[in-house]
Amino acid sequence: GEGPPGRGIGWGALGTLPDFVSSPFPGNYRTQLWDKQSESFLPSTPGLGMHVEVKDPDGKVVLSRQYGSEGRFTFTSHTPGEHQICLHSNSTRMALFAGGKLRVHLDIQVGEHTNNYPEIAAKDKLTELQLRARQLLDQVEQIQKEQNYQRYREERFRMTSESTNQRVLWWSIAQTIILILTGIWQMRHLKSFFEAKKLV
Repeated sequence: GEGPPGRGIGWGALGTLPDFVSSPFPGNYRTQLWDKQSESFLPSTPGLGMHVEVKDPDGKVVLSRQYGSEGRFTFTSHTPGEHQICLHSNSTRMALFAGGKLRVHLDIQVGEHTNNYPEIAAKDKLTELQLRARQLLDQVEQIQKEQNYQRYREERFRMTSESTNQRVLWWSIAQTIILILTGIWQMRHLKSFFEAKKLV
């Protein structure tokens, strides 16, 4: 994304993270500052400080740390759902670039993509067939976690629907009571009006 330096690029939806309880999520980012002279973004922005903050679906901060102009960060998810991430510059140098633009390249790895299989194969001395089987097992595990998260979402949706239906029911009952009370009041008022006019 792009935004003015010295301010947050903005809270963006990181996306829905399935039921990867206590799973680490690595992310990479790179910043580019707008150069007014060349009217293009610089290849890199050395000396720029970036603050990365990640919140879980409950609004709890799971990562809040200062990094450089580019780097790699990792946070751990304990709650399934939509996470939010905010990157903003807090460098004093940003005062020199007032009115400029800053481009941020962000890459988040999720699921089995976080595994470095060549490194795993070298560490555990796995053959190509064993490594492929390991990859397939990881993919099956991710599918299972996705299914568990879909059940979680379905349960949340059902609870929301039941709550909405209950509120609609109580609102309808309240409207009916108000209409009945209004009708009774109008009848009593009209009766007293007719009695005052000696029409009844």
